[in-house]
Amino acid sequence: MKKKVNSNRVILSLVFLVLGFMVAFSFRVTQDESDNRKGLTDRQWDQHISLRNELIEQEEKNRELQKELNEKQEKVRNIEANLSKEAQVFFNMAEDAEKYRMFLGKVKVSGDGVKVTLADGEYNPDEENINNYLVHEHHVFKVINELYISGAAAISVNGQRISHKSYVLCTGPVITVDGYQHPAPFEITAIGDPDVLSSALNITGGVKDQLVNDQIVFTIEEVDDIQMDPILGN
Repeated sequence: MKKKVNSNRVILSLVFLVLGFMVAFSFRVTQDESDNRKGLTDRQWDQHISLRNELIEQEEKNRELQKELNEKQEKVRNIEANLSKEAQVFFNMAEDAEKYRMFLGKVKVSGDGVKVTLADGEYNPDEENINNYLVHEHHVFKVINELYISGAAAISVNGQRISHKSYVLCTGPVITVDGYQHPAPFEITAIGDPDVLSSALNITGGVKDQLVNDQIVFTIEEVDDIQMDPILGN
């Protein structure tokens, strides 16, 4: 019986302890509000509460606007990325178009490059066929093709610009380029990387060796600031 009474006392003590804590906490909150209101009229207190509520509401709106701003900034970044890709595409297209104009001979071009000179071989009285030491159209074609393959942007023969539809014919000691005759020696000028163009022509067993074996006098030099006018006419 005594143990039961002691148990009830412990429970009651816990209950009173909790109630005491709740009363103390309620008193503290009331005291804080009372301290806040101390020296304020009811009207001022109402204004204080109204301003605090407006501040809370404004902070909530700011958070929503910030979220909306972040979403719009993300959209702007995506648009900028797409525009950057499109700008690169347009730049590449413009660059390609300019290369095609240069290849077609539609625009004036300038730059460093090389000049290849092909001259007839020395006269040999023992040679029955004079054509065996003359420069022919296939010699000129070999040089032009190798230069284009090696990256030449523009080529001319004795100052006459070559286009995608140019033709070269051999007529005795002269060659005809697009209807215009040119005597030897033939100067083939090309705009491009001088080192690359020279290396391509001088490679062992390449164009230079082939022409020299045909008794052609072959010389090449690197040239700065080559100027080529556009092709006139249609």
